[in-house]
Amino acid sequence: MARHKILISACLVGEPVRYHGGDSRVDHVLLRQWHAEGRLVPLCPEVAGGLSTPRPAAEITTLASGRRVLTAAGQDVTDAYVRGAEAAVATCATSHIRVAILKDRSPSCGSHCIHDGTFSGNTVDGHGITTARLRSEGVRVFSESEIEAAARYLDLLDIQV
Repeated sequence: MARHKILISACLVGEPVRYHGGDSRVDHVLLRQWHAEGRLVPLCPEVAGGLSTPRPAAEITTLASGRRVLTAAGQDVTDAYVRGAEAAVATCATSHIRVAILKDRSPSCGSHCIHDGTFSGNTVDGHGITTARLRSEGVRVFSESEIEAAARYLDLLDIQV
């Protein structure tokens, strides 16, 4: 039986792609199992969008022109975040991915909360650029704290295959 693949933030599987050059590895039995089954498809939208590692931290800010992603120095990096989101959508389309596990609080991958745009460490309810774009394409997005919920959803999808 074919089993669904899972888009996952590359930092969650230990790739050093975060803005500071590190990772956010999550050691979870299901991630290890899915990796062994070849189901995980790691992607860092920021890197896919053309940003370097390391890179200046960035946060989503709402301006008169709409939602923008800015660094603390005020550099607008929105276009790179949009390119990264489009790369994630293309990856999901190519690999028929309907589930993603993404790093919460990220301006790309946040699924429940993101930093508030003040670079103070405060968070607000919201979602990142990639999460919003994936959801608009019907991809179900979970955070790294919802791996069991993602597994239950995947089980339902696998039954439907």
